[in-house]
Amino acid sequence: MNRYTESDERRALRREVAKLAGTYGREWFTQKARAGEKTTDLWLEIGRAGYLGVNIPEEYGGGGGGIGDVAAVCEELAAQGCPLLLMVVSPAICGTIISRFGTDEQKRRWLPGIADGTGTMAFAITEPDAGINTHNITTSARREPATDSGLEAGWVLNGRKIFISGIDEADHVLVVARTEDAATGQVKPVLFVVPTDADGLEARPIPMEIVSPEQQFQVFLDDVRLPADALVGDESGGLAQLFAGLNPERIMAASFSTGLARFALDRAAAYARQRTVFRGPIGTHQAIAHPLAQSKIEIELARLMTQKAAALCDAGDDAGAGEAANMAKYAAAEAACDAVDRAVQTHGGNGITQEYGMAGLLVATRAGRIAPISREMILNFVAMHSLGLPKSY
Repeated sequence: MNRYTESDERRALRREVAKLAGTYGREWFTQKARAGEKTTDLWLEIGRAGYLGVNIPEEYGGGGGGIGDVAAVCEELAAQGCPLLLMVVSPAICGTIISRFGTDEQKRRWLPGIADGTGTMAFAITEPDAGINTHNITTSARREPATDSGLEAGWVLNGRKIFISGIDEADHVLVVARTEDAATGQVKPVLFVVPTDADGLEARPIPMEIVSPEQQFQVFLDDVRLPADALVGDESGGLAQLFAGLNPERIMAASFSTGLARFALDRAAAYARQRTVFRGPIGTHQAIAHPLAQSKIEIELARLMTQKAAALCDAGDDAGAGEAANMAKYAAAEAACDAVDRAVQTHGGNGITQEYGMAGLLVATRAGRIAPISREMILNFVAMHSLGLPKSY
């Protein structure tokens, strides 16, 4: 195998995931979303097949693969019209962080459920006044000593999170909070696994325009008491532990976008081959063919950068993976937005009907330019870290 092709095992994984997802399809996915129902059947089936936890260590029920493998699963699901947003969150972010920094007991407790889909975990970092700026996070964690009444020593969380995906489907949520170094006053990010039914935790749905079975929530943490072992990793581990999950997040977001782009492009090309208006199929006209060909190029370029980012991440090169993952996420989101826009245009009036299912993708792919990090912040990152330009914010 050369560095520009995937292994036979990963190509086989892609084929099997595509085959499974194809038995559900975009129409099934959209019906579930419009009816306010969940895609639990598909989620659990990919879990039982071993695809959901392909990146989780084998001793905890996973496949023992890397982020490139689970990103391939994410992409193929989206390419069949069944994008599962919680794949970005549960196995990729939470699974990676717990696998790398959790205690043996924490791994035994949480990883098997993440791997088979029966113990989905959400992730909460974004805040109303901080976005993803970890330096401005106000959700606080304070130590609580044991009490005479029998309460064990632990932690108490207070704060507010926003745009938290799928917390209504998760048993636990990995919350990013902050402590303060008593000596220096420096804010330190810390990670806690919080049961979603914990006393003091309230989740309120945010009305969204995206047609998706996965909802977004505001989450309120009001004196949420946790045991000492809810802390994941080292209390002094800081940003390194957090970023261990954010590189996989960007790689998964890129795969999510390229999968949707492939789905839209495949539909558009099929329509252009059979739709006849004047003397032949509309795909014979360069005004139709060239934009679709351009999207094919853009998608393949984004996929190649995503493959590079995954390889660097799996090799443990966090710094190199950070640059590549941000570039991949940027390129994939741009490719997806352009592909869907061109697919809608190719379909003409049919492009904005529910029957053909293109217009709903406009909002879904547009979100890729915003989340999990905006295109502007990626450009800031590349300008500063790749080009050595002065920091602009």
